[in-house]
Amino acid sequence: MVPSEDAAPRLDVDQILADPGVRIVVCCGAGGVGKTTTAAALALRAAERHGRRTVVLTIDPARRLAQSLGLSELDNTPRQVKGIDVEDSGGELHAMMLDMKRTFDDVVLQHTDPAKAAEIFANPFYQAMSSTFAGTQEYMAMEKLGQLHARGEWDLIVVDTPPSRSALDFLDAPARLSRFLDGRMLRLLLAPARSGGRSMFSFVTASFGMFSKVVQKVIGAQLLTDLSGFVAALDSMFGGFRQRAEQTYRILQARETAFLLVAAPEPDAVREAAYFAGRLRSERMPLAGLVLNRVHRPAVPALGADDSLAAADRLERAGGHAGTAEVLRAHAALAQQAERERRVAARFTAEFPGVPAVSVTAQPADVHDVDGLRTIGAAVSDR
Repeated sequence: MVPSEDAAPRLDVDQILADPGVRIVVCCGAGGVGKTTTAAALALRAAERHGRRTVVLTIDPARRLAQSLGLSELDNTPRQVKGIDVEDSGGELHAMMLDMKRTFDDVVLQHTDPAKAAEIFANPFYQAMSSTFAGTQEYMAMEKLGQLHARGEWDLIVVDTPPSRSALDFLDAPARLSRFLDGRMLRLLLAPARSGGRSMFSFVTASFGMFSKVVQKVIGAQLLTDLSGFVAALDSMFGGFRQRAEQTYRILQARETAFLLVAAPEPDAVREAAYFAGRLRSERMPLAGLVLNRVHRPAVPALGADDSLAAADRLERAGGHAGTAEVLRAHAALAQQAERERRVAARFTAEFPGVPAVSVTAQPADVHDVDGLRTIGAAVSDR
């Protein structure tokens, strides 16, 4: 047993999934620890076992979620997952993948008139920002989560975030947007539109002299003009951006949200989980617990590695069955691995002793279908 089970309170995932007061579950952690699979398994279990109308939103561009749910693709619109066992529970499962450009486009269409939206869509700076700029994905994830929550159609929203440092960007999106909106450079860019519509280039030239030439050389006059047009076009929307982002941030701090850290018993993954747990604690966000994935357990825990190796040596010296000796050595290797994992997991438990935890035994093969997700859901729920 890893110390997350021995020293920490037991994480009751079924209690979280069944609680009507919990409307959002956010799965976060390092990459490659089974976070996407865990999110899908929890969403499936919420629908099948607890009868909740559930949607799982992945921000990770990987396609594993669609494949495991038997869908040919996922996009920005929730798609219902068919063929699951909800006849008795009455639940539903829907899945979607964030498309940050479509989400940005939808926000523009929702908060501007058609003519202004067309102007924004045609702006080269908007086209670049809505598709590739760093931070746009995380902010649009906040927008999409806010939209899903506001629609009120879902009993439970399960969010699969990017690897944890990117997930921290997800949490930081409202603050970074506020800093951007309140920044000095943005106010300079907005000044021409607010002072009679003079072009950005003429404004900067008149106001800053040599500075305008430096800016023009660095980023180019056309880009400067595009940026000015973009900022001016979105000027009326900026307050709404900030207000919605801060509202979603407050939702993430509320009791209706449960953050689940997903980690593997490996140094980097546990370090990332501890880093994220510290951040959640400082931001007063509700950390529900730790899911420790891919834990190895020997078949006979009472037989230690040293005793197993000693028995194999004695058996060989006595001319015993070679196959039995190999089995004993294989058991010893697994016991040693389990002990290493126990020590690694203990680092998190020592730092956050009050965080509930559950461990999931390593599976013999990757999860690629609904049955596999059910197995993971049962293991995470310790049922």
